[in-house]
Formats: sequence, structure tokens, C-alpha cells
Amino acid sequence: VRPHLQRGMRFLLLFLFAGVSAYAADRVDRPNVLWITAEDMSPVLGCYGDKFAITPNIDKLAKESVRYTKAFASAPVCSPSRSCLITGCYPTSLSTQQMRSGFAIPKSMRGFPALLRAQGFYTSNNVKTDYNNGAAQRLIAEAWNESINDAHWRSNQREEGQPFFSVFNDMSTHQSRTTVWPHEVFIREIQSKLAEEQIHDPMKVPLPPYYPDTPLIRKEWARMYDCVTVMDRNTGRLLKELEEDGLADNTIVFFYSDHGSGMPRGKRMMHDSGMRVALMVRFPRRYQHLAPSPPGTVNEAVSYTHLTLPTIYSV
Repeated sequence: VRPHLQRGMRFLLLFLFAGVSAYAADRVDRPNVLWITAEDMSPVLGCYGDKFAITPNIDKLAKESVRYTKAFASAPVCSPSRSCLITGCYPTSLSTQQMRSGFAIPKSMRGFPALLRAQGFYTSNNVKTDYNNGAAQRLIAEAWNESINDAHWRSNQREEGQPFFSVFNDMSTHQSRTTVWPHEVFIREIQSKLAEEQIHDPMKVPLPPYYPDTPLIRKEWARMYDCVTVMDRNTGRLLKELEEDGLADNTIVFFYSDHGSGMPRGKRMMHDSGMRVALMVRFPRRYQHLAPSPPGTVNEAVSYTHLTLPTIYSV
């Protein structure tokens, strides 16, 4: 397994460095990079074989992407996995494996978007950081041109033609939405965004075999599927904006989750239900030479999504 794991861990690093070095002489030829991160979500998507999920936008994206079937987060909960996401290091290596860690990291360690920023990329992060270490504020300042609720590649801070690395963290599938919010809040903030035919029937939910089959459990799982559909709609909006801006042919798109489902036996558990995530990468035709395989193919190699990112100790 290890050779496949190492290849899976490194392919993003290779393409990112290709983007900042092989094309460094010509800004126009460097790829933009869009990351779409779903919160607290196992691969409950149509393209992963879940027939109950209503995810047309992500299913379409999967047909245009390399889709990974054995992708795992580095931790089953958000803050530790995000410490890895920004640095490329295992949480256990950084001592950030506990939630809400303030553990110090070396002053020379920088978030990898700082390298892209130094090479002329506009870097934006929409909504969430939560990097779980004592240098989090420094990493944010170094990594991002903008890290705010409405950060976007469309920002007036980005120069015309400037390549971008833009991250959107979609909270629609977060545990707070799927199981914590009062039902009236869930209806107002999530279900109201769906058409009637998109609302999932609790009586038809395909429950995992380790759950008791009760009305409450079915209601909660139907609610989770509704959240996934809203997230899919948001993903479709971002992909449409790329098309509208004439950027789809020059942007490599990643879709993944920070860890597994926020449902019981998912988040915080070291099982597949807490660690396995969706991961797909769409390479435009002009950057197909950076892809491990053609569009629409499936990669079954074991890979840790967050360790495919480069760790920048100094620039």
C-alpha cells in the first residue's frame, strides 16, 4: 500500500510546484486553483454510489475529474485536520491532534499558500481558518490576501489577469446544521433553499446497519441529506461563476471534505465513517499533463487528502 499512498500524497504538491515554477515566467499561463471544501461530510454523493443523494452538480464535476475512492482526512475532526491542511504535516507531528490546540510551531514554518502568494498569486479564503496551533494568526496573515466571509477571486484586490488560489469552505453540511440547530432554524436556513422534490423523505432514508431504525434517526439522516443537497447547489453556483468569468478553462478545481460525517459514529471517530472523504480534481484540457489520469477516471490508491499539500518551512 505504501507506494500508492506516497504517490497519492504527492500529486498535489507536484502540480502546485508546476504552477509556480514551470509557468513562473508567464503569469497568463499559470493555472488558477479553486478549492471547494465541504464541512463534516462523508462521500454521501451520487457519484460515490449513494442513490439517495441529490447531488447533480458534484456528480457532473466528478465526470470531468479524477475521482478518488480511498481518500482519508488526517484526523476525524476539523481543527486537527486543518492544522494539517495549512501546513501539510500530520497533526501528531505538530502536537495539534487535540481540538483547540495552541501548541507552538517553528517560526520558520509557513502556510503553503504563502509560497503561492510570494509567486504572484492572489490568495483568498472564504469563511474558515481554525488552524489549531499557536501560530494560527501569523499563518493567516502570511497565507491570504483576504480571509473573510465574502472572500472571492472576484475581489477588487485581485489584479486583472492575476492567477488566484481561492478556497471556499461550505458550512452547509457542518454538524451544527445536520444535528444541532433547532428544527425551525434548520427549516429556515437549509430546507427553505430546496424545492419540494429535493427534500428527502425520512421513511426512505437508507440507514447504516449500525443505527437503530427509529423515526428520530430517520429524521436526522434525512436532514443530513438535505444539507448535502444545499451544499451541492452552492458548489454548482461557484462552478457557474467560473464559467461566467471565462476562467473554467484555466482553473484546476478541487472538491473534498475536511473529514467524515458529523452524524454519530462519524466525526471524532477513527473509523472510515469519520475519516473517509470525497476527493475529486478537475484539470482543464490545457493542464491535463499535470493530471494522474484522464477526466472521468477513478483512482483507487489510498491517499490522505491533507498530506497532498506542500509544507513550506521557508520561502
